[in-house]
Amino acid sequence: MQPLIDHARSFGRRPEDFASLAQGQSPQVLFVTCSDSRVVPALITGARPGELFELRTAGNIVPPYVCGRPTSEAATVEYAVDVLGVTEIVVCGHSHCGAVGALVRGEDLTAVPAVRDWLAQAGTPSETPDDDPAVAEAVQNHVLAQLLRLRAYPCVRRALTAGQLRLHGWYYEVHTGAVRAHSPDTDSFEAL
Repeated sequence: MQPLIDHARSFGRRPEDFASLAQGQSPQVLFVTCSDSRVVPALITGARPGELFELRTAGNIVPPYVCGRPTSEAATVEYAVDVLGVTEIVVCGHSHCGAVGALVRGEDLTAVPAVRDWLAQAGTPSETPDDDPAVAEAVQNHVLAQLLRLRAYPCVRRALTAGQLRLHGWYYEVHTGAVRAHSPDTDSFEAL
């Protein structure tokens, strides 16, 4: 913890570098990804403060939209699209994902009921051999399922219909740093 504290102490020593951020934010991208500490959106994309609006959930799950039942995730998506006017949404899954791995392997999560119930919203990803620690295929299919869920959000549907929004599926390899993007033309994840 001490290195983090030391960095935080020195971080704000040049307030002039941050003054413009007080004027507001205007990110162009909503970046939906996992809470996993190995996935750092600003590091992956090179984004500076104010350039990415982030939604991080266990397993980068986008819960189904249910009218009249607000969720933090739905509020974040709606704010990004309708208030901030983001023009791009990236759903980024990652290799070695514990959430998707638990689903694929059918792990017993009774000891962590909140995690179990949250992951139940994801459905079951496609079968992946147990010997694949990266669970690459399952994570990539999971990313595509979350993109489909996003399309059902009213604000996303409106913006897509108006041609004001594009959706992207990414797969990040934590062990190499490589990023692959889903290509609708080939229905595969290809190197950026």
